[in-house]
Amino acid sequence: PFVPRTMLRVRCLRGGSRGAEAAHLIGAMFGRAVTGWVQRAQRALQSTSSAAVAEPHLEDEHITEPAQDCPVCSYNEWDTLEEVIVGRAENAQVPPFTVEVKANTYEKYWPWYQKYGGQSFPADHLKKAVAEIEEMCNILRHEGVTVRRPEPIDWSMAYKTPDFSSSGMYAAMPRDILIVVGNEIIEAPMAWRSRFFEYRAYRPLIKEYFRKGAKWTAAPKPTMADELYDQDYPIRTVEDRHQLAFQGKFVTTEHEPCFDAADFIRAGRDLFVQRSQVTNYMGIEWMRRHLAPEYKVHVISFKDPNPMHIDATFNIIGPGLVLSNPDRPCREIDMFQKAGWTVVKPPTPLIPDDHPLWMSSKWLSMNVLMLDEKRVMVDANETTIQKMFERLGIETVKVSIRHANSLGGGFHCWTTDVRRRGTLQSYFH
Repeated sequence: PFVPRTMLRVRCLRGGSRGAEAAHLIGAMFGRAVTGWVQRAQRALQSTSSAAVAEPHLEDEHITEPAQDCPVCSYNEWDTLEEVIVGRAENAQVPPFTVEVKANTYEKYWPWYQKYGGQSFPADHLKKAVAEIEEMCNILRHEGVTVRRPEPIDWSMAYKTPDFSSSGMYAAMPRDILIVVGNEIIEAPMAWRSRFFEYRAYRPLIKEYFRKGAKWTAAPKPTMADELYDQDYPIRTVEDRHQLAFQGKFVTTEHEPCFDAADFIRAGRDLFVQRSQVTNYMGIEWMRRHLAPEYKVHVISFKDPNPMHIDATFNIIGPGLVLSNPDRPCREIDMFQKAGWTVVKPPTPLIPDDHPLWMSSKWLSMNVLMLDEKRVMVDANETTIQKMFERLGIETVKVSIRHANSLGGGFHCWTTDVRRRGTLQSYFH
């Protein structure tokens, strides 16, 4: 009875036709049996009798808490949001100015990185960002969403591996490191050395979800040795960026798999991903094989001089409805239009030029979080995109996180949706 139960659990958790209820029940059964596997194997070696492989009595109740419903279940970006992880700005550090950071930032900020790399972000700015995110959490709770947070960690601590040394950065953007596909929560390997140990802030939460029946996968951790990066990446100007992107040249090589979760975006059985400065083809192929055959991973590309994270370029906000950045047109947009999707070009962002955006572009205005198909969390200052949503029949929940934007993300980046009320469907034909 042991083997088929395992096989059935995997099938259900990957979105099989038996549905989430079956997955939850089988997951709980499977979890309670985990500690018995080794005992059964030992008994099987000691005896060939049927009693030797009987179901053992489990005394350790800490492996899996019996639960009727798995707390982790999300198939897309727009079903009704029930539980979400929101990042922390506390203790955030400016990453050291290494080759991979240089390739992902704008040249006007390079002197700033050279001066402050490895130090805290400006204290006053950070204090305002913390307050903004606390208010965002309060509003999410008011909208009926359960909010979870990563652990506060001292990111200034220096560390060294056999391949590199660095200090940390932050746990502000859970979207970068965690992706939920069905009942599975996947830890991304990341590509910045300053983010190597970022997973530690989320492990207590992930272990809790695992104990309650969720599937938990950590992608292969890269060594982040020098060979992962083009140490001579010839980037000096915006023109250089455009030329290199056109040639398909990135700062990350194909030395080993790497990816940030935020380069993937979900639409039921189909996930879309871009090759970027932090996500290489080996990382994409790892995800493709890992999720097959229940899910398909499609590689798409954009006219983008600095591709890093897809959700301020191509943000799917409903079934067959996508925001497509007019400054970074999708080269494969025809296949979405042929599939009957509605492609909406958001208006130009209103964020002023003098507002510091150390790690992103102004297009965080389209980096929105859908609370359901008819509600969206959007920046309170971005009135033109609010009007766009109103024309689409979507209610706007307005929050200001301008100082939090400076750390590199909008509402989608600052969150990972843990549970949405919905089922696995196909939206792309």
